[in-house]
Amino acid sequence: MKNELKNQLRQQDATALAQGYSPAIRAMEIASIVTFVALEAALVWRLWGSAHTGPWLLLSAVLLGYLAADFVSGLVHWMGDTWGSTEMPVLGKAFIRPFREHHVDEKAITRHDFVETNGNNCLVSIPVALLAVALPHSSPGWVFVSTFLGAMIFWVMATNQFHKWSHVDSPPALIGFLQRTHLILPPDHHRVHHTAPYNKYYCITVGWMNKPLLMIAFFPTMERLITWATGMIPRKDDIGTEAALELFEATAAAEPPVVQAAKELLVATAAEVSAAAEDTKPISSARPS
Repeated sequence: MKNELKNQLRQQDATALAQGYSPAIRAMEIASIVTFVALEAALVWRLWGSAHTGPWLLLSAVLLGYLAADFVSGLVHWMGDTWGSTEMPVLGKAFIRPFREHHVDEKAITRHDFVETNGNNCLVSIPVALLAVALPHSSPGWVFVSTFLGAMIFWVMATNQFHKWSHVDSPPALIGFLQRTHLILPPDHHRVHHTAPYNKYYCITVGWMNKPLLMIAFFPTMERLITWATGMIPRKDDIGTEAALELFEATAAAEPPVVQAAKELLVATAAEVSAAAEDTKPISSARPS
């Protein structure tokens, strides 16, 4: 089925997608980076002066923010890969185009400079950064929430850089060590996503959330709900209508891996119980007549 589906993929031209990166988009990205850095600096300054800031509070908020950023990266990545079109006003060229380009030219991201790599993530993080700075620091609870939001969007901002390094053939030694220890996105782990039709392992900050989300079929379930509500076909613009329809039907018929695992466990348990019952069955003491 995978080979047949791969033959039906009708992806867009990489050159045309790359040309969609305009001077206006670059100016927007530069402004977004400057604004994001200023907001994060303001948050650090506020936390530094807060009486409720403590090392364990900060550490737990930063680690929880890392997990949250991984999930958010997967959600945004899934949305960019799955829905909409490059022809949509504003969103099409600024947000959806990079996702489409990346599927037809994986190495394009390695040729992007810092601005093109990280500008989009800074832009989408600005509203959350504003909220993190505006929250009161009148109690440890508020400080934790503010720190969590600030840490989450910092890791969201870093996501595309981690993603870029996962496609670099020879990353710096420190980056390679972080990848091997799975503290940032490892290339082998991310390669699962780049297997056509590109419908799994969307989380690209560190990838820790990919397996749990796959086990519960989170993204296929979301796709079925959206298609039921709107009639839209997931990945239609990215891989073509025919392949998108076939993939949607295949995933709709499949059971979530966690359900398959539960069924296998129940069958194995039933077999063990049956075998135990046979072993403990009493032997008749009656003599043959």
